[in-house]
Amino acid sequence: MTQNAIDTARLLVVSREAAILRPLWSMGESNSWQLETAGTGWEAMERLQSGLAPDLLLLDLSKNDGDSMHILRWLRRLRPELPIILISHPEDGGRRKEALRLGAQDYLVRPFTDAELEHAIQKHLSGPNHDTELNFGSEDVEQLGEDVFFVGASPAMRKLRAQAELLGETNVPVLVLGESGSGKDTVAHLIHSLSVRSGFQFAKVNCAALPADLLESELFGQERDAAAIGGARVRPGKFELCDKGTVLLDEIVEMPLEVQSKLMQLLQTKQLQRTGSSGAIDVDVRIIASTSENVERAVSERRLREDLYYRLSAFTVQVPPLRQRRDEIPLLLQHFMHHLAKHYSLPARGFSPALVEACRSHSWPGNLKEMESFVKRYLVMGDNDLTMGDPAHNFVREGVDVRRNSHSVAEAVESGQRSAPASLKAIVQSVKLEAEKNAIAAALEKTRWNRKAAARLLKVSYRTLLYKIEQYRMTAPDISSSNGNGKSNGHGSNGNGFGVSGRVS
Repeated sequence: MTQNAIDTARLLVVSREAAILRPLWSMGESNSWQLETAGTGWEAMERLQSGLAPDLLLLDLSKNDGDSMHILRWLRRLRPELPIILISHPEDGGRRKEALRLGAQDYLVRPFTDAELEHAIQKHLSGPNHDTELNFGSEDVEQLGEDVFFVGASPAMRKLRAQAELLGETNVPVLVLGESGSGKDTVAHLIHSLSVRSGFQFAKVNCAALPADLLESELFGQERDAAAIGGARVRPGKFELCDKGTVLLDEIVEMPLEVQSKLMQLLQTKQLQRTGSSGAIDVDVRIIASTSENVERAVSERRLREDLYYRLSAFTVQVPPLRQRRDEIPLLLQHFMHHLAKHYSLPARGFSPALVEACRSHSWPGNLKEMESFVKRYLVMGDNDLTMGDPAHNFVREGVDVRRNSHSVAEAVESGQRSAPASLKAIVQSVKLEAEKNAIAAALEKTRWNRKAAARLLKVSYRTLLYKIEQYRMTAPDISSSNGNGKSNGHGSNGNGFGVSGRVS
């Protein structure tokens, strides 16, 4: 095996199993790893306290070992930067999930091969993308699901986390307030995950996305006349499907008044009636409502029932905007980069100190949604279009070269000037157009300039795609390069060839 930068890596293995230790000793010799073992987690803790600083820790989750979680929590506090790989049994799913939440970076499930074990160690020791990936071991980061995470790196969010923990112990409705994109959905997920209902369904319904009849059917279900359709047809709604679970009613102010009336009845009686039915159905579901509007104004304007407001607002959670929790921005940037790079199968890109500082100075009026869009555009742009050392370098907007400014972002930070927010805005605006053009070109090439197929790939309407093609003055390849059936072979110009389609949740 070729030697590399991890030649002098130190590994601490917490295990007593020969089947685990024997191959590790062999790997250690071939990789020049310095391998040390500890029979128990308590022994590992003593070694760390004595000053040993391993580069990686392998923790074997032994059966019937009730101390593993306590040890892992303590290890994470003592060495928050230490990568930890779990070795677990197939039936350890619950403990494994909890261990990952507490700070383990990776896991292996028995049985696994020596090659899989070596690959996991190599990945976390070499870590070429270590600086661009979110440190999920941080106690400030809590994974609530595959695509849902909560960051509590600021005092405001740590206070909110404590509130959510208290609310998780109750079954009362909760009203979550905050600006658009600030993370109200995540807070609802957090409350659900911390409650006794966490083992049951969680569902979100956007009250602004559906007309009154469809929203009522979506929430309360529908029961049609059996005689009229030749047989019984019942479609349960979200409240039934999430029995004993939680339903998030997003943008509750947009809920039509007639549906608000049925919701009020549900909160009072714990019963619902499907649309088209007169029978009552018992249901035990927790309601969390959210809105980005001024809820008191909505009540005064009679868009939200006053009695429903008082019922929902007995417990209110205010989610602060991103500009009030700037300490979380570096973590959030890393998370979005890690997630989007994986989603688009692109190599993750690092953030220069100047760019991070520019992001910390930006006001982020669109909150997390704006940040996600910014990171997506930053990821898609190639190195030829963006110089990493100076995030303002090589960006041209409306024919004005950003390099003509008297100070770059880095110079502005060093000199104490506050040109960083404007520079960040220039980055976002300039990347948007180029990324959109590249995505369209890549889709057209992939579909051999079948514009309807390209529109489906990009998940936009056919008319929108035609407008964008005209806007960017894009033309199909020469007819001489067609494949003989009148369709282009797609060998046209496509920028850097990155395709962007779909929604990142």
